[in-house]
Amino acid sequence: MATAARLPTVPPSAAAGDVSEVELSEAGSPDLGSRSSGSGSGGSGRSTAEYSGWVYHLGVNSIGHEYCHLRFLVIRAKFVAMYKRDPHDNPGLEPIRKGAVSHTLMVEELGRRRVNHGDVYVLRLYNRLNQTKKGEIACATPGEARKWIEAFEQAKQQADYDLMRGVNWNRLQNENEINLDGHRPRVRRYAQGLGKFVRIGKGAILTSGCSYIYLGPEMLLRQSSDLQGQEIVNTNFGGDTGDAFEAHEWRYVRTFNGIRIFEDISITNPKVGKVILLKSVGVVSANPDTVFEVVLDLDKHKRYEWDMLTADLELVERIDGYYDVVYGTYEPKYLNWWKSKKDFVFSRQWFRGQDGAYTILQTPAGHNKRPPKHGYERTKINPSTWEIRTLYTSGSSSPKCVVTLMLEIAPSFWGRWKRRHSNFDKSIPFALLSQVAGIREYFAANPALTSELPSTVVKSKASETLIIQSEHEDSELGDEFYDALTRGESFEDGDSDDDDDATTPKARKVKLKNVSWAIAGLALKTTKALVETSELVTNSSPVTVDPSHFHGTLHRAKTQNDQNSWSAPGGEKFMIRGKTYLTDYHKVVGGDPLLELLAVDWFKVNERFDSVALHPKSLVQSEAAKKLPFILVINLQVPAKPNYNLVMYYAAERPVNKDSLLGRFIDGTDAYRDARFKLIPSIVEGYWMVKRAVGTKACLLGKAVTCNYLRQDNFLEIDVDIGSSSVARSIIGLVLGYVTSIVVDLAILIEAKEEKELPEYILGTVRLNRVNPDSAVSI
Repeated sequence: MATAARLPTVPPSAAAGDVSEVELSEAGSPDLGSRSSGSGSGGSGRSTAEYSGWVYHLGVNSIGHEYCHLRFLVIRAKFVAMYKRDPHDNPGLEPIRKGAVSHTLMVEELGRRRVNHGDVYVLRLYNRLNQTKKGEIACATPGEARKWIEAFEQAKQQADYDLMRGVNWNRLQNENEINLDGHRPRVRRYAQGLGKFVRIGKGAILTSGCSYIYLGPEMLLRQSSDLQGQEIVNTNFGGDTGDAFEAHEWRYVRTFNGIRIFEDISITNPKVGKVILLKSVGVVSANPDTVFEVVLDLDKHKRYEWDMLTADLELVERIDGYYDVVYGTYEPKYLNWWKSKKDFVFSRQWFRGQDGAYTILQTPAGHNKRPPKHGYERTKINPSTWEIRTLYTSGSSSPKCVVTLMLEIAPSFWGRWKRRHSNFDKSIPFALLSQVAGIREYFAANPALTSELPSTVVKSKASETLIIQSEHEDSELGDEFYDALTRGESFEDGDSDDDDDATTPKARKVKLKNVSWAIAGLALKTTKALVETSELVTNSSPVTVDPSHFHGTLHRAKTQNDQNSWSAPGGEKFMIRGKTYLTDYHKVVGGDPLLELLAVDWFKVNERFDSVALHPKSLVQSEAAKKLPFILVINLQVPAKPNYNLVMYYAAERPVNKDSLLGRFIDGTDAYRDARFKLIPSIVEGYWMVKRAVGTKACLLGKAVTCNYLRQDNFLEIDVDIGSSSVARSIIGLVLGYVTSIVVDLAILIEAKEEKELPEYILGTVRLNRVNPDSAVSI
């Protein structure tokens, strides 16, 4: 960067320490003149709990130089303030930027970025209605970035709450959104007391080359934050299970160095024929954020401590924040039968699910910047995936995670190794699978790396009302797949904020979602008749839905093997929240969908295609559709060249009960819909690596990507902009490469968060069988 040679560090006066709770004499919004009364905030009745901590503020100044400044960020209710120092340690300190979060705020994860010789994880903030209001902040770890996303989500919910209730409407009209990108304001007032708060982050680091130097216990920004006082923690894990049943059939093979190795005896790759998939599984005494960074780290001196196969790794190209290309060499001394040294090039893609689990995909690649090295033989790495998920154990305060490495090998080699196990110990796949054992021992030998969760946790009444609500608030870890300036203030001509001065969560009952339990749950699944009674107006006569009156551009499957088609499977392959979910976290097998799938359209367009239902040729505009009580239109906008739209039309044969969960969703606010609209994916057939990338875990789409809603007449359309998230774009790019050879099931539902809304039910399903992009119709 032009303005700094290294990442900035915390000022000496800023001692962040562990997560702590502070009660000051006066509570109020950050320098906004509003006083708190009890647990209220601005009269809204919401909590005064805060989120605060150190972040990096990124931007470009007026002369085009990029800057990276360490800033202390405070989010209280919907108000945001940015400081040069910690205001809790410096009473009366003026914020350099402040504002209110709008209900149209979007926060996008941009992934990993190299800044001043150090890697940080970048968040982009923007208004989805006015993208000139934008800015970027960065965090030291991906887990910390996720916590800030949750904090902004809480602020956004507060903004929506105020808007819905019409609280202080005149004040709302005069509030400005926070601006992290333009000129910063000259602030005239002093910050008031800041109520209860939770700090996100620990301090800062110096960088030297690729290594980090920790600056004492009060300056550990790279250690992950702990907001467990703000989050619901649940120990309802099911190993590798998600919310849909998978075809993997793992068989235990043997144990090496305490690590179990399994063989998948069911997998078939439609592109290359039969392959063998192995995996090694181990428990590591560290949190997933730390393990993730160790796996991605290219520093050979650190890798030498846990990787017995790889010699040097070098970054060739960084495609984006979630995708790069790496060059490496194999120099294993114990493989003395090798005739020469070997080098290779591979690509890495990584994703962090809404449940906090990481997936890293590693595939062989080529790159013109790295031809075969002299003295080395070019080889291809085995396609593999890392999966890292938190493991909560009852009565234990130390972080643990389950690390799984999956590896694809040729069946001929595996057949020989199975017959002669001694040869397997001298193979490259064995060396790769042993990396899990190496990582486990690496953390065991470096206890300082494992103590990343502070011992003190905020657990106050004020904070309990700000629990982050999502499908993944209960940490059901499994498969991966998610601004007001005070009135009357003037602005100064400073454009880059340049520096001018120096409790443990309550353990919950473990319920393993294994196959036998799932089968037992069949008897508990909700029937369609019971769902219709609560969600639809049953005393009205049903409208006959004649499928012959509705036709889409993608044809309905006539047989199970009919390609480039759609069908409507039942819900028995999906797991949904049961009646007692809020107390025991039981999930049950889904029943028949409430709505009937009428048709599916498969369009190709040059620009993003919104409001499909309003198009004159849309199915919704037909005479037959206008006679239906309600139609739900799901418009999945797929970014590609050209762009695609997958549009699904679901119909109810009776009017929707206005007081039901579906009725509140249909006529609710966008924020309410974003917090409830859920999709469960499942790759039924296809390449195993695509299955791992997509996963089977439920995803709250409104929190993962931008969703726009159109409510008119007898329909609700949901436009899902997959291109609004770099993570989603990366996953969909992988899927499109195999789309003609995969069968995917999707279930759509509304998340139930209250006891009266349970059990959940499936709104609709669809099965897409080997869809051909060339068959998409222009519109």
